[in-house]
Amino acid sequence: MVRDITIGQYYPAKSVIHRLDPRVKIVCTLLFLISLFIQRSILGYVVATLFLGAVIYTSRVPFKFIVKGLKPIMILLLITVLFNLFLTRGGADLVHFWIFHITEKGLETSVYTAIRLIYLIMGSSIMTFTTTPNSLTDGIEKLLHPLNKIRVPVHEVAMMMSIALRFIPILLEETDKIMKAQIARGADLDSGNMIQKAKAMIPILVPLFVSAFRRANDLAMAMESRCYHGGEGRTKMKPLVYKGRDRAGYIITILYMVLVFIVGRYVPFHIWIF
Repeated sequence: MVRDITIGQYYPAKSVIHRLDPRVKIVCTLLFLISLFIQRSILGYVVATLFLGAVIYTSRVPFKFIVKGLKPIMILLLITVLFNLFLTRGGADLVHFWIFHITEKGLETSVYTAIRLIYLIMGSSIMTFTTTPNSLTDGIEKLLHPLNKIRVPVHEVAMMMSIALRFIPILLEETDKIMKAQIARGADLDSGNMIQKAKAMIPILVPLFVSAFRRANDLAMAMESRCYHGGEGRTKMKPLVYKGRDRAGYIITILYMVLVFIVGRYVPFHIWIF
């Protein structure tokens, strides 16, 4: 399960998506996530599926690598779908068994919720797979730069986000090593009830927290020894400059948003499964 968490990882490849300006990828990802919540028909999600599939194909990131990141949220996804399926009322009854009711509105809401959550994770993963943490930090800092006028510490916020993303794969790898070491010493992490499993996690969490604090202290000392003092007056080795492909990325995403808005809200096209 630990190895299935892919958030924060970068997948190196030579693709147009990788070469895009990080600001383009951040803005376009946000627009794609917004598009998932402004449509009301299956046809709108068909358009979103085609757009997401085209982006994944262009990025040259293996599809199985993207799907791998969905495994940790399957339980949350299942619980969310079941709650919407049985607790949402509206429309005709499709299934009625004891206290359980499945209505047309409940089926529609559960299907749309599942699609939104899956596409939300996949769309966000594409951004992190194709953008290095340093580029992501520069993009966030550049986009939030106007907030400096109201004394928001934009550089520090972007730096914290970058460090968090960089440390996620490191901590996951450390967790995997600690779990294997404890299993080799005879620890049983799988059997027993929930309370017993929670107690079995203590020998893993304690060394993990110690390792995390040690890494944080080493990083702080390294930054202080190099006279790091924040973003005031700092320059960039690779300044961000928009190019033709970046403008094309904005145009394609805006056209997609317009199409999704028109199709998803004004074209009546619903598919029901009985």
